[in-house]
Amino acid sequence: MGKWVYGFGDGAAEGRAEMRDLLGGKGANLAEMSNLGLPVPPGFTITTEVCTAFYAHGRCYPDGMEKQVGDAVAGIERIVGARFGDAANPLLVSVRSGARVSMPGMMDTVLNLGLNDETVAGLAARAGNPRFAYDSYRRFIQMYADVVLGVDHYHFEDILDLHKQDRGVTLDTELGADDLGALIDAYKAKVAEEHGKPFPQDVTEQLWGAIGAVFGSWQVPRAVTYRRLHNIPEDWGTAVNVQAMVFGNMGEDSATGVAFTRDPSTGEKLFFGEFLINAQGEDVVAGIRTPQHLTKTARERAGDDKASMEEAMPAVFGQLVDVYRRLEAHYRDMQDIEFTVQSGRLWMLQTRAGKRTAKAALKIAVDMVDEGLISETEAVKRMDPDALDQLLHPTLDPDADKTVLARGLPASPGAASGRIVFTADEAEAAAADGGKVILVRVETSPEDIHGMHAAQGILTSRGGMTSHAAVVARGMGRPCVSGAGMLRIDYRTQTMAVNGETLKKGDVITLDGASGEVMLGEVATVEPELSGDFGRIMAWADGIRRLRVRANAETPADAETARNFGAEGIGLCRTEHMFFDAERILAVREMILADDTAGRRAALDKILPMQRQDFVDLFRIMAGLPVTIRLLDPPLHEFLPKTEAELAELAAATGLDADRLRQRAERLHEFNPMLGHRGCRLGISYPEIYEMQARAIFEAALAVGDERGETVAPEVMVPLIATRAELDILKARIDAVAADIAAARGRPVDYLVGTMIELPRAALRAAEIAGTAEFFSFGTNDLTQTAYGISRDDSAGFLETYQQQGILADDPFTTLDIDGVGELVRIATERGRDARADIKLGICGEHGGDPRSVRFCHGIGLDYVSCSPFRVPIARLAAAQAAVDDG
Repeated sequence: MGKWVYGFGDGAAEGRAEMRDLLGGKGANLAEMSNLGLPVPPGFTITTEVCTAFYAHGRCYPDGMEKQVGDAVAGIERIVGARFGDAANPLLVSVRSGARVSMPGMMDTVLNLGLNDETVAGLAARAGNPRFAYDSYRRFIQMYADVVLGVDHYHFEDILDLHKQDRGVTLDTELGADDLGALIDAYKAKVAEEHGKPFPQDVTEQLWGAIGAVFGSWQVPRAVTYRRLHNIPEDWGTAVNVQAMVFGNMGEDSATGVAFTRDPSTGEKLFFGEFLINAQGEDVVAGIRTPQHLTKTARERAGDDKASMEEAMPAVFGQLVDVYRRLEAHYRDMQDIEFTVQSGRLWMLQTRAGKRTAKAALKIAVDMVDEGLISETEAVKRMDPDALDQLLHPTLDPDADKTVLARGLPASPGAASGRIVFTADEAEAAAADGGKVILVRVETSPEDIHGMHAAQGILTSRGGMTSHAAVVARGMGRPCVSGAGMLRIDYRTQTMAVNGETLKKGDVITLDGASGEVMLGEVATVEPELSGDFGRIMAWADGIRRLRVRANAETPADAETARNFGAEGIGLCRTEHMFFDAERILAVREMILADDTAGRRAALDKILPMQRQDFVDLFRIMAGLPVTIRLLDPPLHEFLPKTEAELAELAAATGLDADRLRQRAERLHEFNPMLGHRGCRLGISYPEIYEMQARAIFEAALAVGDERGETVAPEVMVPLIATRAELDILKARIDAVAADIAAARGRPVDYLVGTMIELPRAALRAAEIAGTAEFFSFGTNDLTQTAYGISRDDSAGFLETYQQQGILADDPFTTLDIDGVGELVRIATERGRDARADIKLGICGEHGGDPRSVRFCHGIGLDYVSCSPFRVPIARLAAAQAAVDDG
């Protein structure tokens, strides 16, 4: 029989921090805090293996688990000195989830479990506080009914609001014990009405119902969405933590709070957090009441007149400071901690590595290196490459004109503008259509996760810095302003009113998540400055990695951006993008529509000087770094006019009849152009196109080489090769152009000719092709299309369904399919190197900027990856982490 349950408490535990895969993050850290002798309420953890078994066996538990749970409850009873279900001296417990990685708010929690009509009286007598007991019971009914019985929480909120109106009060805390007793009766009646059965009074039934609900919440839509967004495997499962209750709602000497050992937005070494007196934990994170600051300094910074914990509870605050310092020193990382103060006594409920913005992560990592807590290598390993994206985009221009509508809490930094929407579904729909929106809510809940991800930013009128909106937005890198209490949000009329001004759905606003400002209209932005902590982390990463990082760029602006982000060359210059320039598109169309080679060459002669200047600009910016230029790839019909106005313009420029031009365009039309007359097939049919491009490349290389006094050696890449014969023919033509220029200039041209491996046949025949090709660049966008037989332009409608049903773990156009497409890359790498030992190998699809794909590229020994300019730092960091993991 397996061991399914691990106990903790009273200064000892059966688990430890290293057991997070089995106990989940929460369970492992509760065990660790217990082993450290910190004040942790006793409890037990049901392992993640039970979750796996639960789903594998039709939601049934493994043999022996029921007895182990019963024994563990008895262990809590012995430590606490109370009995589960005892009318006079009842033990109450919480039931919480705990996956191996933090998933804040995504799964279910039940507090105050063990209360019923009899035990509530015993709790009231024991505490000498009937109001506290009845408040705990009504909270339990609402939470248990929502989580376990499926009775929506709004039923109870409506009852509570009506009761407060009848009593003429505003706050829950203004209701007395008798009021709460009446509420309990109303709540139970609503449960019976909606559920069809009375609220359960048997505490063991309550416990198993809550355990099942927490395991069940692993598969609720919000948790599934969160796992997909954060690449968390479904088979990891969650643990369940059952723990003796401690109460922050027993009176003015009780409280509950959430704290971070450093500021999670800025990374400053300041104790940061919030608390509420006479409250339970969900009051803080759900934004039901606006919490107070922990420290006097934070309160004064915010201009708040409510006492901080440091001022209101100085003795307990001092204990909390000692605990947080011990925890950060022990874990050597910024911690996110939850605590409760019951009748003046501090209890620790959780610690975990705190979620933080990319800016904060950089500062914390660098500061901890300077403090001697971690090494430079550990600092590099701790950075999330994808999170760097937060740092690489514009922020508000401090000199821009702005009209500030409101101010809230600066919950997650960054700037965003967009049109107002009021529901998560609207946000998701608008984003799918390419729209930029700001999700405006009174408060967010885990059900809003999809809309928060789709929105450019999030604005709430309730909630603090540790509310759901704040925590999730920081994790996603979305700007967020929370707790903007002056806003009046009306979902029914789809309006937001503030200071006499009413904005409606579709109006544009701007958020500054760093200042908490909400502004009217769209406000100008400035580019980020990458220096300081960012520069140090990237320098450490560059010192570790083996894999080089280039950029996909074809304009001077992109090339400059790439250099600024540390690109070590251009891995893909897509020349067709240059052909669409307004100044040259007419000449391109003339070339396509020409009836013979002479006509095409005449048009290409017009394009040559423009194309040559394109390459001069790139070679200058890259200043001696490698530049890989892909010759023209797309089908010719893509360059032809699409509208009658464009046809008329072309007819006027060429002197040709518009009907003739229309007929020519129709003849070039293809039913499946991605597999049609494109890439090297164009070069075979119309060799003069590639000859013109080769001449432009070589003449530009020599010109810039003369300027710089050093050789510029471009890499000429022939696209869509399927056979060596194709490459042989085209390389001969490219070589002939080079020889012609060399003869005219009296000196040789230095260059490489290679190919893009983007067809399965090319990957399989890599040894043969390497006989001619001096480099391979894996075009994994097209290689994925041709390996799967899926169009990346048309796959969005079903790929998500495939992921939801477990057919595919990831979108193969975002993260490389290592088992299939990756195997083709591996085969081509091995065969290519066997045939040509010095062949240069890289990847230039969008996968070049995906951290998991970069790890694969490192593992098979590629020389470089190439990605969009803004992904270059991400690839640099991912390459370094792959090298660290590789030893």
